[in-house]
Amino acid sequence: MDAAAPLLCAGITVFTPLKDHNLIESPRKKIGVVGLGGLGHVAVKFGKAFGHHVTVISTSPSKEKEARERLGADGFIVSSNPKQMEAGKRTLDFILDTVSADHGLGPILELLKVNGTMVIVGAPGKPLELPAFPLLFGKRTIKGGIIGGMKETQEMMDLCGKYKISCDIEVVKPDNINEAFNRLAKNDVKYRFVIDIAGSSSNL
Repeated sequence: MDAAAPLLCAGITVFTPLKDHNLIESPRKKIGVVGLGGLGHVAVKFGKAFGHHVTVISTSPSKEKEARERLGADGFIVSSNPKQMEAGKRTLDFILDTVSADHGLGPILELLKVNGTMVIVGAPGKPLELPAFPLLFGKRTIKGGIIGGMKETQEMMDLCGKYKISCDIEVVKPDNINEAFNRLAKNDVKYRFVIDIAGSSSNL
């Protein structure tokens, strides 16, 4: 139950765009996942379970081993590496952007094939930088995504049961919530904290 709990937020957030773009039972596609955090790691699991070639796009080279060996990603692109970004141009059919930090979309759009689609589910605090030419020349589409309703959530949970998908979590007790918040501020969590409300606490 603890590893399933974040599926009701992070899970359905990344599942709905995949469903909306017919990526659950479609023939094998090349999809990209921007960011390997609480949303991104679940997106990789879904993409692999549905039979797709999954490439993680990240600013952190140190996450490549985790992406490939633990989560099964087929490819890894360091977005700050010009050579890797150039090699990845026009190779992906679909990109799911899960990053909530400020970042430009232009270079990531260039990774899409002609008529490719990017769906944004992260929520940066500042307006996203979107240059026109990568959008126009590739006839690409950018869309937003949001969590699904009860029907989609039930479908997602059924598929998670079928493919044995859960979130990678750390369980914290009420006494350790402040410590968990401090770690969140340092991006020190893989990949979701789950609070054990029933856990003993001297403050309850």
